[in-house]
Amino acid sequence: MNAYARLPVSFVRGEGALLWDANGKQYIDALGGIAVTFLGHCHPTISQTISLQANTLLHTSNLFHISAQAKLGEEFCRIASMDKVFFGNSGAEANEAAIKISRLYARTKNVEQPVVITMNNSFHGRTMATLSATGNEAIKSGFEPLLSDFIHVDFNDLDALKALQDNANVVAVMLEPIQGEGGVIVPDPDYLSGVREICDANNWLMILDEIQTGMGRTGDWFAHQASDVKPDVLTSAKALGNGIPIGACAARGKAADLISPGVHGTTFGGNPFSSQVALSVIDVIESEQLLEKSKELGQQLKKQLQQNLGTLDKVIDIRGRGLMLGIELDKAYPGLAQTFLDHGLVVNITGAGKVIRLLPSVVTTEKQIKTITETIYSVIEHV
Repeated sequence: MNAYARLPVSFVRGEGALLWDANGKQYIDALGGIAVTFLGHCHPTISQTISLQANTLLHTSNLFHISAQAKLGEEFCRIASMDKVFFGNSGAEANEAAIKISRLYARTKNVEQPVVITMNNSFHGRTMATLSATGNEAIKSGFEPLLSDFIHVDFNDLDALKALQDNANVVAVMLEPIQGEGGVIVPDPDYLSGVREICDANNWLMILDEIQTGMGRTGDWFAHQASDVKPDVLTSAKALGNGIPIGACAARGKAADLISPGVHGTTFGGNPFSSQVALSVIDVIESEQLLEKSKELGQQLKKQLQQNLGTLDKVIDIRGRGLMLGIELDKAYPGLAQTFLDHGLVVNITGAGKVIRLLPSVVTTEKQIKTITETIYSVIEHV
């Protein structure tokens, strides 16, 4: 089906931060499959795990115990400071599970018409529930009627949340710590702690969508950990499998025991293959101390961008954290992503077509960082 306006290139090979197309042209990948290949392409340890597990056992079913899934559950809850986790196949499924948890939580409070507060400019997925939660009218068009049980408020606005404290149907607040699809929007330093306080005061669940920001992307396992805030529900995907589909919905405290047998499930989620690969991803990030490297490499890239692009009138802002950066331009420039491809650089344009989003892998070299910066300067200067 004609679901994608694809760019006219086909990549056939990858290694580290590099990609090659069918014509043998080399590119620096500063998009990482949209925040997926945090460890780069064909990381030797991940490739070895994939090969070994593919020759051992791919799939059984969640009707039976899966030892790799149990171990992954322990490891994921450890790095996320959560109590329990459900594994699915994608970020949208993880967010669906989080929304279902909010519904189950509502029943414990005798709320028959539960409402979840989400943010304008947010993105939570393409299923009907996650699309309804998303704060972007453009991608909702054509899918009405949507689920009506979401109220959208402005991101980074605590007063907007406080104004809803008298709504007895509200049971949860769902948000991204940094808005990715919305244009790499970073909130004020005290915003997440403020959301936590409001949720505590009103007995609401705090649900953090860390699909894009998690697994080392911002320099911590999860972006919220820089704020010393703990959500009740946390979702993750993308970099968790470094390209192998897997999603996670974790919960703690009052939210952790709401799912019981028969209430929720999945055929493929958490099978031996995806679980073993995700375990390997966690081990590589930890053993190679890549959280600190993500932070340092991101600071280096951001500093170079600020130094090199700061003189360009077309550049309004350079923002982000770790290896999740956005360059906001004065307006949308049609064909910009293609122009970057012509110059051997893979990025994407988001934020209503005005933000160059950079999501490079943690194995990107300093030389490649320099090339990324120089290429961006050259393209913006002449666009």
